[in-house]
Amino acid sequence: MLSRIIKNTLNRRDLFRGGAILGALQSFAGRVAGSEMKIGTDIYESIGVTPIVNCKGTFTIISGSQSLPEVKAAMDQASRHYVHMDELMEAVGHRLAELTKAEWGMVSSGCAAALSHATAACIAGGDPEKLQRLPNSEGLKNEVIVPAYSRNVYDHAVRGAGAKMITVRSKDEFINAFNTRTAMVMILAGPGDDGPMGTATLAPIAKQRDVPVLVDAAAERLTVPNLHLNRGATLVAYSGGKCLRGPQTAGLLLGRKDLIQAAWLHSAPHHAFGRPMKCGKEEIMGMLAAVEAWVKRDHAAEWQVWEKWLETISNEVTKVDGVTTEVLQPEGLSNNSPRLAIRWDGEKMGLTGTEVEKLLLEGSPRVILGGASGNRRMGAAQSSLTVMPYMMMPGDDKIAAQRIREVLSTAAKSPITAPLAPSVNLTGQWDVEIQYVVGKAHHKLFFEQSGAAISGSHMGEFLGADLRGSVEGNELTARSSHRYEGTAIGYAFSGKAEGDKITGKVDVGEYGKGTFTAVRHQYGQPGGVVRPVKNV
Repeated sequence: MLSRIIKNTLNRRDLFRGGAILGALQSFAGRVAGSEMKIGTDIYESIGVTPIVNCKGTFTIISGSQSLPEVKAAMDQASRHYVHMDELMEAVGHRLAELTKAEWGMVSSGCAAALSHATAACIAGGDPEKLQRLPNSEGLKNEVIVPAYSRNVYDHAVRGAGAKMITVRSKDEFINAFNTRTAMVMILAGPGDDGPMGTATLAPIAKQRDVPVLVDAAAERLTVPNLHLNRGATLVAYSGGKCLRGPQTAGLLLGRKDLIQAAWLHSAPHHAFGRPMKCGKEEIMGMLAAVEAWVKRDHAAEWQVWEKWLETISNEVTKVDGVTTEVLQPEGLSNNSPRLAIRWDGEKMGLTGTEVEKLLLEGSPRVILGGASGNRRMGAAQSSLTVMPYMMMPGDDKIAAQRIREVLSTAAKSPITAPLAPSVNLTGQWDVEIQYVVGKAHHKLFFEQSGAAISGSHMGEFLGADLRGSVEGNELTARSSHRYEGTAIGYAFSGKAEGDKITGKVDVGEYGKGTFTAVRHQYGQPGGVVRPVKNV
């Protein structure tokens, strides 16, 4: 097998660190728009969408996982009958309790929906008068206490139900945050949960005050008996279409029976805040089938298969001079499998990690990987890719091995040359107009240029942050990240300066791309008031 073993972690949040892959994915959509759909193995190609060999992991943007055969069969059979949905969920809740050793269970339309339904239940309970008011939670218990490490992009599902997030950074702050408006504690599973502000520490404090604790364990493996409930959590939510390989549009909520039954009242088919988050009989039975299968699957044998796939890929790619590999072992329960790091000197080879990643995604067959490092602007010597076998299918190892070797061996390579010296000085304030897919926004950029390096600030219409970038010739690249609640909006500007004007493109990650025009600010003119940068 392969060399030294190190620890590393990969989870669903990692995908948001780079928008380049999203752009590449979007460029493939609709190539033959209007083509007639053909139901068969080429169902996607028939409408112009090219499938991907998934060597990256369980990410919703690349459709999560492939459901198990048992799940497909259950969904097919479930679609052939009518049932009363309340009766169905009651029976499924009882069966999920038997399988998971939790008090009760519920199927939702994904983990985010489970978070919303659980939050609504903690705010409004099963009272139909309160239930109808959400997301207007004025006058109700609506505060959710959250350790700082648990703030993340997915807590929008909690806030959307009408919750006000109270962020704490120490045990004392946590204790002092409780009051008559406290409805719930929310904790994100992962490394932080194992620390001094984890569930095991915080749950007893919350229990003393009769406040439920909800754990978001979306991408984690389901443990029986449940790790988080054993630590004192009241409720725990999982994605159904990730580790469990159930329906992509399903999730699980496990824990205290009365709260889960209240959460169901907030979900479709009932007329409440959660009505849009409908989970059909097919997804419900498919999710149950996935849990039934989970407790029977030979997880040790699956691990051995993953190791064999990585060995196949390693043996092939290391035939390329200068390429080395290393097995990385996981830490935690998210995307829990070994991974393969593929490394080479991009400067010597004339091919960087980000270039190889792009060529694999845009080639045929298409292969998507993660962990790309090395680019021509920031340094290419330490170029690498990472293969995650967690969601690969039989035969994908041979496809990936061949494609990676082909790209590393035959792709056109060009010498890594020193960047051009800057031919412009961009120091100063710039007034920016961004054109999105719909709508425009007016921002301000403040540049301080020292040689090729740029620093400064980027002010949006109500958020702002520091900015970093560089200039090569008259071409600019710059990035910023604007924090809002538990998430961040990343901006990547690339443009060309001509006199007192810059034109180019802006990449906002999962929110797509836009164009921008920036003009050097003329002081003393209208619009010259400088607003302070504010992070919310």
